[in-house]
Amino acid sequence: MDNPFKNFAKSFFSKKSGSALGIDIGSSSLKLVQVKNRGGKAILETYGEISLGPYAGFEIGRSTNLDADKISEALRDLMAESNVTTNSCGLSIPVNSSLITFIKLPKTVERRLETVIPLEARKYIPVPISEVALNWWVVPEEEETFSEFQNNEAKKQDQSLNVFLAAIHNDAIERSKKIIKSSALESSFFEIELFSNIRSSLDQSLQAQMIFDMGASSTKLYIVERGILRDSHVIDKGSQDITLAVSKSMGISFEEAERMKRTYGIASGDKEKNLTEIASLILEYIFSESSRILLNYQKKYNKNAGKIVLTGGGVNLKGLGDYARKFFQVESVVADPFSKVEFPAFLDDVLKTAGPEFSVAIGVALRKLQDME
Repeated sequence: MDNPFKNFAKSFFSKKSGSALGIDIGSSSLKLVQVKNRGGKAILETYGEISLGPYAGFEIGRSTNLDADKISEALRDLMAESNVTTNSCGLSIPVNSSLITFIKLPKTVERRLETVIPLEARKYIPVPISEVALNWWVVPEEEETFSEFQNNEAKKQDQSLNVFLAAIHNDAIERSKKIIKSSALESSFFEIELFSNIRSSLDQSLQAQMIFDMGASSTKLYIVERGILRDSHVIDKGSQDITLAVSKSMGISFEEAERMKRTYGIASGDKEKNLTEIASLILEYIFSESSRILLNYQKKYNKNAGKIVLTGGGVNLKGLGDYARKFFQVESVVADPFSKVEFPAFLDDVLKTAGPEFSVAIGVALRKLQDME
């Protein structure tokens, strides 16, 4: 079996109680981050990543669908390798194990939302309500951006509540509980990964921003304005699709195609021209869909997203940042979630490179640390 561990499972500090562990179970790898509070600041203690492909008999980089026992085995291995010293954690729930949507309700039901929303949710959730854990909240109205007269006219025309609805299937929660128990951990919450990502990847900007989260099997898009999620979308292609396309087109193994992709990316010269052309076909589809989502947001709210934040393991593809900037014609930056925690200065370059893959795990760890205060 190939060694599933990446080279950046590291531990730096002597540990005491009060540490918080954030865990992100992706389709191709599992990530964790351990932090603690010191003087009101989040201090990085350890972090690590392990590829899940070998646990399914696949190559590193392959998307998997492992059962809870195999995930638990991988998590225990990673915790040992990373010298994790706390059992107090939070765990992310993949977007594909949840349903998130926005619903509009008349303002006349505002005082009866506890009763109305479970009934209304039946229209959007394709399984019985008894089979999901349901959460919701009213999205705050936008701050006044028109003249007083225009704003009053708009309110007269739209007497409705915008409600964010989130549902997680009970099976996903039970699976997560089993993983936590089998790993001798204690989790106080399960959080849909998009919220963890928002917490670690975005700054406090007033302008709308889009998170472009490229994983192995899919790319998730979240448009956030003033800390409020305005839209989300999942594209069913990710970095693994590039590897598969390269493997098929060049007649080489998945393992060799993955090695070429990671070595050369799309920032290659004439020697790797075929690789760039193949990868660009997949990227063009992903970015075109992303552009369509941005356009829909622009039409709906009559405003543009001022920044694209690139995150997820797939954005470490060489040349992707430049590709994004040229395609979107909007400020596009690679996420730096480790900037939210303190760590030894000599790790700065390493963590900036590794950062996009750890956005969710860091976001979970930061929430857990806050809950412990």
